[in-house]
Amino acid sequence: MNLTYYETITKTEASASKYVLGFCFKSQQRFCPRCGSRKFTWRADRRRLCSVCRYIYHDLTGRWINRGGLTLGQWLRIVKLFELEISTRKIAAQLEIAYNTAHKAMRTIRASILAHASDADSLLGGEVELDESYFGGRRKGKRGRGAAGKIPVFGILERDGLVNVSVVPDVTAATLLDLAVRKVRRGAIVYTDRYKSYDALMFCGYRHLKVDHQTHFARGKVYINGLEGFWSFAKERLMKHHGISPNHFPFYLKEMEFRYNHRTVDLFPVVVRYLCDFEPKAYPDSALPDHISTARRQT
Repeated sequence: MNLTYYETITKTEASASKYVLGFCFKSQQRFCPRCGSRKFTWRADRRRLCSVCRYIYHDLTGRWINRGGLTLGQWLRIVKLFELEISTRKIAAQLEIAYNTAHKAMRTIRASILAHASDADSLLGGEVELDESYFGGRRKGKRGRGAAGKIPVFGILERDGLVNVSVVPDVTAATLLDLAVRKVRRGAIVYTDRYKSYDALMFCGYRHLKVDHQTHFARGKVYINGLEGFWSFAKERLMKHHGISPNHFPFYLKEMEFRYNHRTVDLFPVVVRYLCDFEPKAYPDSALPDHISTARRQT
């Protein structure tokens, strides 16, 4: 997004609202987020009362962007600073808001990214490569596999450059195969290093090609250095946070996956669209009519 257009949509709260609501509703068709009805009456507080289920709601009810008590103008500024990878503390200072408010907004953005990634869990096909890495501070003793205090992360890279990563409890054959079988189509060509946990892939319907990771990354057409680029990309950015708790680590990891997979596109409208989605726990699509659930997935 060019700077001139960004300044236009954030100039007033009305312009910010118009931009955001464009992601919330298709053709300005408001509907009840609980039952999907478009019939409502206005209340004195300018909220709507559903004529069918009697639910009281407003334009942002149930959506990620409704969290935190921020104005839509503030949200758009936070999204821009998130896109630029500005720290939470600096965001709070630049927008003159409390640190906890900025921290909650950043957690909401990461949660919306994580929720979207889970919903888009499609099977990969063609040629993919599998690899694992370990995240954590520098420690004495063994490094890599078996290192104490490290968080193991398993990655799958399609040959068109898309990454899918997951935090795993261990790197046993059972764990890695479970992820591979759930995410990679049978018949795909799978590239890995020579770690023994990958050996069973040949019995699961994959064409398994291996290379010795410790001596070289490629042998002819067999190569596994694609994921190394993502591991470097993620670790360099995660170091800026000066420590992340294990409970929050999956949110940051999915942010890195999101940034890497969208590295050639404008992140700003994508993040705003994610924030305008309904929170999964609030109003599941199964509870709404088909035409409403379809519209929600498109907004």
